Amino acid sequence: MSATGWACWVPAFGWLRSYQPSWLRGDIVAGITLGAYLLPAGLGDASLANLPPQAGLFACLFGGLVFWLFCSSRHTVITVTSAISLLVGASLGGIAGGDATKFSALAAGTALLVALIAFTAWLVKAGSIINFISESVMVGFKCGVALFLASTQLPKLFGIHGEHKNFWVNSRYFLQHLNETNTASLTVGGIALVVLVLGKVFLKNKPVALFVVVGGIVASSWLGLGALEVELLGEVKPGLPTLGLPDALTWADWNNLLPLAFACFLLGAVETAAIGRTFTAKHGGRLDANQEFLALAASNLAAGLGRGFPVSGGMSQSLVNEGGGARTPLSGAFAAGIILVVVLFFSQLLAPLPKPVLAAVVLVAVAGLFKVSALKELWRGDRPEFLVAIAAIVGVLGQGLLRGVMIGAIISMVLLIRRASRPHVAFLGRIAGTRRFSDRERHPDNELIPGVLIFRPESGLVYFNMDHVRDTILDRVRAETTPPKLVVLDLSAAPRMDMHSAHMLGSVADELTAAGIRVQAVEARSSVRECLRTQGVDAKLGAVNRFTSVADAVDAFQKQPAT
Repeated sequence: MSATGWACWVPAFGWLRSYQPSWLRGDIVAGITLGAYLLPAGLGDASLANLPPQAGLFACLFGGLVFWLFCSSRHTVITVTSAISLLVGASLGGIAGGDATKFSALAAGTALLVALIAFTAWLVKAGSIINFISESVMVGFKCGVALFLASTQLPKLFGIHGEHKNFWVNSRYFLQHLNETNTASLTVGGIALVVLVLGKVFLKNKPVALFVVVGGIVASSWLGLGALEVELLGEVKPGLPTLGLPDALTWADWNNLLPLAFACFLLGAVETAAIGRTFTAKHGGRLDANQEFLALAASNLAAGLGRGFPVSGGMSQSLVNEGGGARTPLSGAFAAGIILVVVLFFSQLLAPLPKPVLAAVVLVAVAGLFKVSALKELWRGDRPEFLVAIAAIVGVLGQGLLRGVMIGAIISMVLLIRRASRPHVAFLGRIAGTRRFSDRERHPDNELIPGVLIFRPESGLVYFNMDHVRDTILDRVRAETTPPKLVVLDLSAAPRMDMHSAHMLGSVADELTAAGIRVQAVEARSSVRECLRTQGVDAKLGAVNRFTSVADAVDAFQKQPAT
């Protein structure tokens, strides 16, 4: 395959040929900054996934080593994320049956299935699938995740042994056991939380979390926090894992992992595409959603083979990467190199890290998931979408993360089908002083034509929306005090029509004609005209042609002698 051909599959082959030496410094600095940010994130999200800390580091390491080769966005960073980590941690316990080794194997297997799903999506060019999850559903889901996360991390911050069930059970347990708070744990975690919040305000896009983690390790060693019953991270085994398929998974296990893998893929695809769109709008260029699927497939394959768990694009990490001065995706490779050094030579130094500090890191990292401003905007601008967001929140809090994702996806699909089945049918009036017509709902000053009603269905006409179109037209005609003499159907906004819709338009014409109302369809596209002729309906609609416009039909009516 030629270099150009390879560049279609592996974009890095394209931009590396034009890489400028002046970009290297920015990529190295951004990579170091990003690596410092990814280390505590990997540890924290591994704890959310109920996995050993090294699993988070392996996922970031192996995913980062390949993502930069395949991604189309120059600033997107692949990483473990709080939402997916929580999803993994909340979903695998029942399948693993309390076996920690099998739990880790299931997590790696989930990453491999995510890779398979993403690769299949890339093969069939299913980039548009990400548009099926509405923004309101994602807002609600993320808010629900943030609340669920708080119910799992606050007990760790207070030094309380928490529950690992749904939000309501976790919250009730936490409140009932507040009297068991470990003062040393709360003090250490509270200090870390304050420093992190202040850093988020005054030191944006700086690796404050890394300094908090290092400070927590030093404080733990000097003050002997373990003796004060502060829970510590414990041993983090140094070295790289043996690469390969996870052991001891049966076909039944793989089958049980499919719903979780699909949910992780859905979250990862939406998040990665949203990040890519954000940076494309800011810096220019082109985002290829299908290419991002291939990048997700490659990085999750690497993470799964490397004993990690599912990864996706991370917004906060990508913002850190951009703020650090990254010029190309090579910064992600440098960040992976930083993690590799830590995994090989320094992981044993992480053992004294207090878990309350890690809980504070996680809480601050995902605080941005709960977007009150987005909920307020939905409340002010679109009440139905606000209710959808609330339904997604309730789904996550009441049914758990996996079912919450599925509820969100179902809500999105139902909304999509509902909107497609109820297209807008514009009632047209003439723009004063012109021969043009537009929607009177938006422009009430448009002129009405005496004796004429003009309708424009603003959608393709297919079997599941034609009932709504028919009812809208007939209801408006019947509502007229004086029945019109002519109904004009402007079909210019209907790109296609199926057989069912053609016959239903014919039945509308029959009903109106029987009431003494003439029907004239105009400005139909060639495919629509062909369908009407094939079904023998065009004659009922005034012999549809490609020459007559709305204005022509109105002029012809007005020139007719009064009867």
